[in-house]
Amino acid sequence: MKSDVQIVSELREASAGLLFMSESDYPFEVVLWEGRSEISPEFLRQLTYEASDAAVQTQAVEEFFRVAASEAEWRGAKELVEAKRYQALISLMKENLSELKVYRVGQTNIPVYIVGKSLSGNWLGLATRVVET
Repeated sequence: MKSDVQIVSELREASAGLLFMSESDYPFEVVLWEGRSEISPEFLRQLTYEASDAAVQTQAVEEFFRVAASEAEWRGAKELVEAKRYQALISLMKENLSELKVYRVGQTNIPVYIVGKSLSGNWLGLATRVVET
């Protein structure tokens, strides 16, 4: 069983230098939320300073990373290496976190949290941002 510290360290290493592409490219940051029994829309809105009625959508991890982790024929060598890194990142999260989901908060300039529960009961994972106009 890996500790939260080990998982955080591995997530930081696995996501280092990766940028999530949307209309703008953003890096990943590791998040660790201790003492929360669940991730509620209210918690995410407060965390991101979004309005109390801002949309909070959930998405499967595989769907969120579908393009980034794809090994499509049109990709060059550099893109294929990056796709493999995304695949390894997904595997790392799936192997160490339960209840793994992607949470998207708001519209246009959207904070995104890819988090799950560790064996210790804390929520951890990655945060990034996507821009969709």
